[in-house]
Amino acid sequence: MKKLLITLFALTTYVFASMNLQTASKEQLMSISGIGAKKAAAIMKYRKTHKIKNATDLLKVKGIGKNIVSNVKGNVTGKSLKNKMKQKAKNKKKSLTNKTTKMNKKANKAKNMKSKISKKEMKKQKKAKKNKMKSALKNKKSKINKF
Repeated sequence: MKKLLITLFALTTYVFASMNLQTASKEQLMSISGIGAKKAAAIMKYRKTHKIKNATDLLKVKGIGKNIVSNVKGNVTGKSLKNKMKQKAKNKKKSLTNKTTKMNKKANKAKNMKSKISKKEMKKQKKAKKNKMKSALKNKKSKINKF
């Protein structure tokens, strides 16, 4: 009994989930993967003079091939909400990674600049010490020479 109910539920879901190609709006047709504005317009033009009973009837419409018919049969839309959200999250993560990388580069650059400055300062200090030592040595030599 449960299997029968589940099967019935699945079939009704499938029937209601599929699109009526004879009455579907342009936007509904465009939601199918592979159908853009031009193909949707071609389908709407075709159905004015012909009746579309099932998805295979679309093969008679110019520009519609087997791939699009299989998308219609499988009720494949352009991108599902879940896929869109995944893609959005992926793009956001990539963006944040790029920003983090840029910030790290700037921080490293600043650190390198700081280390360069400190190296320069160290050189200056060493030079100053040398000069002090030289002057102190000269003073001592001059004092020695005076005696």
